[in-house]
Amino acid sequence: MYTSIQILPQTRQKLAQLKEGPRETYDNVLNKLVELVPARDDEGEFTDEFRIGLLNARLELKRGGAIGHGELKKRLGL
Repeated sequence: MYTSIQILPQTRQKLAQLKEGPRETYDNVLNKLVELVPARDDEGEFTDEFRIGLLNARLELKRGGAIGHGELKKRLGL
């Protein structure tokens, strides 16, 4: 069973660029992207809320909206 989702044309273009070939589905591309957010660590499973927060933090870091761990250590003199 399939469903439809609303995305902007620009988003569809970005997804299309991530496809490995013309026959790969957007469902497969989206699932690969979701797999980039870890589901657990050595201490156990992450909650969905934590995974969303982790993804948002990584995006903020990439956009320059936060400082990285190395930069923080440097500022703190560690």
